[in-house]
Amino acid sequence: MTVLQTIAVAFAMFSALPVPQFDWNEKNMRYALCAFPLIGAVIGGAWCLCGVLPLPAMAKAAGFCLLPVWVTGGIHLDGYADTCDALSSYGDREKKLEILKDPHCGAFAVIRLCSYFVAYFALCACLTFTPRAGLLWTLALVLERSLSGLAVASFPMAKNTGLAHTFATAADRKKVRNILIAAAVVLSLGLVLLGGGALAGVALLVFLRYHKVAVRQFGGITGDLAGWFLQKAELWMLAALAACQWGGWL
Repeated sequence: MTVLQTIAVAFAMFSALPVPQFDWNEKNMRYALCAFPLIGAVIGGAWCLCGVLPLPAMAKAAGFCLLPVWVTGGIHLDGYADTCDALSSYGDREKKLEILKDPHCGAFAVIRLCSYFVAYFALCACLTFTPRAGLLWTLALVLERSLSGLAVASFPMAKNTGLAHTFATAADRKKVRNILIAAAVVLSLGLVLLGGGALAGVALLVFLRYHKVAVRQFGGITGDLAGWFLQKAELWMLAALAACQWGGWL
């Protein structure tokens, strides 16, 4: 029962999928970060289903582009937009953190979101769906969430409130780190063996960049920065997948 509650907590927080509602407590939040990558598997499954449907090319590309938003409810895009606003302010650390708390959407957030979706849709339109590509993308979606959970359990927090802090303090951080590191290694090896090592390499580079930006400019991570990382990793891994197909490696 605790395992099911843990999965339900992760899905209730990080997806828009209907799940049974439970009161959050010490037991069902302890390993919720380890259940977070399962949402990537769900998105990957939906992505593959879209890929095999007899849809026009543009409709299929739109499905590839929108499915992650529909499944997650846009929670990570919200963090991406807020972080883009904060980074574009070029203010000091306190100013950036203040912008992250502002519920309004600034001009730079709108510009970056529009640019993001244009790039994402264009890459989806260039992809040719195959079972191998679908499997690679599913592994990549799970990997990015494993790395995101690992960051919450490992990186310093920018503040003592918020979503990231709530999950970090509730987690058994040592065990969560070990589980997610093992998952990330296994997933990366799977990508390499299937010919998608570029996706794993890109994810690692974005992860390292995430740590640098979070620590230097914000003093640590927040829930918004976690969303920013996830969207950046997803876009760059999608570009790597498209590049592998263009290069004839897949």
